[in-house]
Amino acid sequence: MLDTATKAAIEPWSIKGELILNCNCTVFCPCVVSLGAHPPTQGSCKAWMAVRIDEGKWGDTDLGGLNVAMLLDIPGSMSEGDWKAAGYFDDRADDAQFAALEKIFSGQARGTTGLFRLLVSEYLGSIREEISFTTEGKVRHLTVGRRIQGAIAPVDGADPEQELKVTNTRYWMGPDVTIAHAIKGKVRDFGRVWNLDGKSAEICQIEWVGP
Repeated sequence: MLDTATKAAIEPWSIKGELILNCNCTVFCPCVVSLGAHPPTQGSCKAWMAVRIDEGKWGDTDLGGLNVAMLLDIPGSMSEGDWKAAGYFDDRADDAQFAALEKIFSGQARGTTGLFRLLVSEYLGSIREEISFTTEGKVRHLTVGRRIQGAIAPVDGADPEQELKVTNTRYWMGPDVTIAHAIKGKVRDFGRVWNLDGKSAEICQIEWVGP
């Protein structure tokens, strides 16, 4: 439960943009369609994700143009919780923007990302970092200092002009998810040294709100 002071500090917020995620599943992540009931294909989940915020607000504070990334370490089925997570926040953010993003991505701000407050048992920390999230053709590139280096691309479909998608899901991140794979997925932080090259990835257009 959030205390009264924390609830009072929560402003109406919204984020529109694009999310990318790379995990250690060997095929497309089953959590999207099972809503976390099906275990990851390797039994546990090691993942990084990033959000490019195209439009965003926390009360009167503008969040547009900033990037956020997270490290996720989940011991089994996502729905069973006990996640460990860390947040990386754009070093271009001022103090008000940083505080707002930290509340949103730690789940304290409730709304769409409120699940993090329920599922994360250990929040490893919030790091200000230089984050680059760029798109070249269909490939999304991410760098989070020297901590995360990622590049993901959509899986080819029968029509090369159309992205291969899972649509109309109840996935909390967004209902339509583009199936992708990692060209590069390197994580080195908080005692984790992961190589997720070639593993499952996804791209999702997001519209999150709270509280």
